Amino acid sequence: MGDVVKDLTAGTVGGAANLIVGHPFDTIKVKLQSQPAPAPGQLPKYAGAIDAVKQTIAAEGPRGLYKGMGAPLATVAAFNALLFSVRGQMEAILRSEPGVPLTVKQQFIAGAGAGVAASFLACPTELIKCRLQAQSSLAEAAAASGVAVPKGPIDVAKHVIRDAGARGLFKGLVPTMGREVPGNAVMFGVYEAAKQYLAGGLDTSNLGRGSQIMAGGLAGAAFWLSVYPTDVVKSVIQVDDYKNPRYSGSLDAVRKILAADGVKGLYKGFGPAMARSVPANAATFVAYEITRSALG
Repeated sequence: MGDVVKDLTAGTVGGAANLIVGHPFDTIKVKLQSQPAPAPGQLPKYAGAIDAVKQTIAAEGPRGLYKGMGAPLATVAAFNALLFSVRGQMEAILRSEPGVPLTVKQQFIAGAGAGVAASFLACPTELIKCRLQAQSSLAEAAAASGVAVPKGPIDVAKHVIRDAGARGLFKGLVPTMGREVPGNAVMFGVYEAAKQYLAGGLDTSNLGRGSQIMAGGLAGAAFWLSVYPTDVVKSVIQVDDYKNPRYSGSLDAVRKILAADGVKGLYKGFGPAMARSVPANAATFVAYEITRSALG
């Protein structure tokens, strides 16, 4: 079995593990990021992450925490297979000779290259997911305008294409790349640095599962710490109305978020994102390593 196929298979398994573990946290993150600014004298819809969980379960049951999972689940194989296989090919290009481990700097470069490729698949997937996750907020605006709220991933895609054409599925591509490229550079670089530190050298092939979990968790946390404000901008743009948009672009979104909420507005939902990052990314890397090792 070739290295590309191994990376495709292991990346798919890793992505599925990430989604199963992390999606409820991601749902709460998007709800907090996309909730509309309250009217003067009014309280925000959600007082915080715990309140968002309570309201979601009260209104939709536990299944509400997995809303929007269909879109990433349908493409998780393609996304993570692409991410890990491109990273694997970047490693092959950067490696000085066969079998030699990459330096941390080289892992940063490989991760950035993988992030560029993954952005084009992540953007439409994230857009559909975010619009479903933020449906409780969108439903209020839709009810006021008499527009029906989409009922699932395919319905969301149809609504988007109807309103903005196929290019509408790539709304938010710039901030998506602004998240995926530096985020994956940092994630893969930190993962390799943590593994080398725990292994006491460049050879990390004998690391135990506990060390892999720790390295994966640190890598996930580093991803979100490095790009979280960009993710907020991406989310608000992707759930924005197509016909009467509130934001004209990424910079306009940043200006309006800062004007309304200050710097803390760029960190809405940060708690759930960080709570998700450690277990979800630990699951991703461990599942990837186990599968890759099993494939030889």
